[in-house]
Amino acid sequence: QVQVVESGGGLVQPGGSLKLSCTASGFTFTRYEIRWYRQAPGKERELVAAISTTGYTTNTADSVKGRFTASRENGKNTVFLQMNNLKPEDAAVYYCNAKYNYLNYWGKGTLVTVSS
Repeated sequence: QVQVVESGGGLVQPGGSLKLSCTASGFTFTRYEIRWYRQAPGKERELVAAISTTGYTTNTADSVKGRFTASRENGKNTVFLQMNNLKPEDAAVYYCNAKYNYLNYWGKGTLVTVSS
């Protein structure tokens, strides 16, 4: 049974940090590129970061560049998103996506709220 589970969201003040986790099971994790998306109310889903199967290559959206970092621990089937210097506009539901060729698995998301 395929499972993709995000965790680590919560309420943080502007300028604060959070570290999201995405843990997967039920498929060969090391074959999959992992992407983090986010969706704020009334807005389209936005690609935030992507990390290659080995973790050696990462890409981040311009809106979060220099503040967000993706990493992965293949031995634990887990990907992380370290988010620093959070801004109110970063508030959203963050989703983890595992992609390999035509296969695409999604988690249910974790809510990040940035407010003072």
